[in-house]
Amino acid sequence: MTALSVLDLATVVTGSTPARALQETTDMARVVEQLGYHRLWVAEHHAMAAIASSAPAVLIAHLANATSTLRIGSGGVMLPNHSPLVIAEQFGTLEALHPGRIDLGLGRAPGTDPRTARALRRSGDLRAETFPDDVVELISYLLPREDGQTHPFSTPGSGYLPEVWLLGSSTFSAQLAGMLGLPFSFAYHFAPNLLDEALALYRSSFTPSVLLENPKVMVAVSVICAPSDDEAKWLSGSTAISILQRRSGHVGLLASPEEAERYPFTPAERQIVEEALASHVIGGPAAVHEGLTKLQVRTAADELMISTRLHSYQARVRSFTLVAQSWGLTPLNQVNSPVAQVDAF
Repeated sequence: MTALSVLDLATVVTGSTPARALQETTDMARVVEQLGYHRLWVAEHHAMAAIASSAPAVLIAHLANATSTLRIGSGGVMLPNHSPLVIAEQFGTLEALHPGRIDLGLGRAPGTDPRTARALRRSGDLRAETFPDDVVELISYLLPREDGQTHPFSTPGSGYLPEVWLLGSSTFSAQLAGMLGLPFSFAYHFAPNLLDEALALYRSSFTPSVLLENPKVMVAVSVICAPSDDEAKWLSGSTAISILQRRSGHVGLLASPEEAERYPFTPAERQIVEEALASHVIGGPAAVHEGLTKLQVRTAADELMISTRLHSYQARVRSFTLVAQSWGLTPLNQVNSPVAQVDAF
């Protein structure tokens, strides 16, 4: 059975706060661990009011402490924003503290607007062009040497290697992941058009490495599951507003379905939303299971990572629970499993 995992952006919704969003992400990590999901990732974004996960290493440390078996990681750390040595220190230390449970997903995009990117880097050097070299440099800090010695820049986490992934929404990252022999996660949830081309290029360019012998593919997909197709579609109104906000460059807090219901969509806006939602998997348990199965067959993915952004935390719990049930995930602890929470809706 193909593994299912979770991408959580610590979403700040209307009427809430970043502190509450972070607490809900912590609670969600415990829930999906019990439901049998394989890993949970958070992502580095900056200057976005609706996303509270701007410091992945800090949040990952907290989530790892709140769970016991779930893999926790970044989806991803935007490496051009950082020194490779700093990220190696952070994630090597996390792996030392939580052995066998930490993932380091690396991305090439800034995760923000150009002005904020310059503030992050201070020097004004955007560094994206050095991304391949930076990835190799970062891994070299973490790999133990043949003589048992670590890199000269030894740190408390040096020699503790997390599971390193490359993330991407283009053929560039796909080919780089293949050439370096790294697992590859494709961002189908926000950039669906190049999915097939990117995965084909990754597999055709894959060269075995000390980290990975065979290609390993993850596909991230947006999912909303509810007891009925109609309710799932209604809940997706929050996503519709978010899509229009991103297109306008004025991204606010995640709207509620009620707020979306009152929004006066123009015909042009409805077309934009429909086109964007075409790659999302939205519906009742049967429809979502069918959609995820088709995506897995299409991509031969080793793992699917689900992103579910809903205004209500309870609706998110229900969505992940229904997906886990329909996919046949085995709860970590049947007695303490949150599956019973579905009955409350």
